[in-house]
Amino acid sequence: MYNEATVVGSVIEGLLPEFPHVVCIDDGSRDGSQKVAREAGAVVVQHPVNLGQGAALQTGLEYALSDPQVDAIVTFDADGQHRVEDAKEMVARILSGEAEVVLGSRFLDDRTIVSKPKRLVLKVAAVQSRWATGMALTDAHNGLRVFSPDLARRIDLTQNRMAHASELVNQLSIIKPVWVEHPVEIIYTDYSRAKGQSLLNSVNILADLFLR
Repeated sequence: MYNEATVVGSVIEGLLPEFPHVVCIDDGSRDGSQKVAREAGAVVVQHPVNLGQGAALQTGLEYALSDPQVDAIVTFDADGQHRVEDAKEMVARILSGEAEVVLGSRFLDDRTIVSKPKRLVLKVAAVQSRWATGMALTDAHNGLRVFSPDLARRIDLTQNRMAHASELVNQLSIIKPVWVEHPVEIIYTDYSRAKGQSLLNSVNILADLFLR
């Protein structure tokens, strides 16, 4: 979470009935998000400065793996874009042994309303990912994911900021776990749009990945 004090409490309260172990990786928030998250019932792990989403994801995986009883690790955005119901269904696919990683996709059904420019950027990202890795993903930059612990131990993200999503897919293509995509709904609100990654930044990430 990064400066999510206005929404993170309700996100945590929505998760706790299904997921009793909620950990918020605070990425240097300055708005009191830490206090709100703790009062809502989450464990908070803090970065002293803002490092970026990739760094927060790696910290979260490492923290979750410190529990020897962990059986699945869910990554879930703090801004209210993800649905608990989708996460629960994805965890079931891990626990059943169907897959080692379940990746959310907003393009497997028509529930998510995506603007044409953003859809284009995300589609280009998916095509680039397929070319680079051979993984036929429909949504390469979706933050709702579920990992088995054994697979999570093999993830080592070094891209601290938004390009970590492509780095993650690249690592999965090397590890070659059993993977599936799962249809999810992304809930875009005025708040999440204001907080979210800009289209210009998305294009910059794509350019960076293409030119490497």
